[in-house]
Amino acid sequence: MSEGSHFPAGDPNNSPAQEVLPPEPHIEIIPPVSRVNRSGENPVWTGWDVALLALVTLGTILFCILFLTFAAQKLLFHNLSFADIGKMPLLSVIAQGIAYTAVLIYMIVLVVAVYHQNFESAVRWNWPRRWPIFIAGGALLAMALQGFAHFLPIPTDMPIDEFFNTPAEAWSLTIFGVTLAPLIEELFFRGFLYPVLARRLGVVLAIILTAAGFGLIHGPQLGRAWGPVLVIFIVGIALTVTRAVTKSVATGILVHIGYNGMLSALLFWASDGFRHLERLRT
Repeated sequence: MSEGSHFPAGDPNNSPAQEVLPPEPHIEIIPPVSRVNRSGENPVWTGWDVALLALVTLGTILFCILFLTFAAQKLLFHNLSFADIGKMPLLSVIAQGIAYTAVLIYMIVLVVAVYHQNFESAVRWNWPRRWPIFIAGGALLAMALQGFAHFLPIPTDMPIDEFFNTPAEAWSLTIFGVTLAPLIEELFFRGFLYPVLARRLGVVLAIILTAAGFGLIHGPQLGRAWGPVLVIFIVGIALTVTRAVTKSVATGILVHIGYNGMLSALLFWASDGFRHLERLRT
């Protein structure tokens, strides 16, 4: 204060006004939206569990093929080599059927015994009330993609054709294709793999990666030709989108059954009930 000031000392009315600070604004901290909330997927298992499940599946299939090949050579085909017996389509289907049954048991044990969860709830089984619609959808998908395949370079001879040399082989693959194959493949890809990927990467990328994996495992059957593998990739997209939209593994299984069933029905019709399989090669 300068010398010319005449405010009495200590007078509160004459003291400079104190600066009044405005109240601090209330800032509400909103946690970021997690991937779990965006995808709606939160499986109890981890990506490592899925990787182990894949290794168990491959190992079990290989073991069953080797064991059945050894047993068949010792009991039935003494004059054939081990390699020739191992290439028999019927033996391959039987071995894969046994392996898939073992894998299903492993899946149930993983969810129920390790994570103490109800299996159907954990994998989102959710059987639909209008289930025939999904089988019909799979059949329509098969017919549409058969038409699309005419515009692609499809090899005339693929490894899967060896499963249609005899009626017994054709019937075994048909039965396997509408029972255990859709069940185990959908449980693995759409039941176990997809929710883990969706939780970490989001729905769109999870759908693409799941479909890509689905296409790759069918590559050896199709001679790794890009045309038929592309068709299977599109099937994988349709199956994974069905799982993502319906939140149900059962719907994907039904679509898968409809797809495989329609393909088998077309082959059955073209070969006169699997009695003239040579027609399939013309």
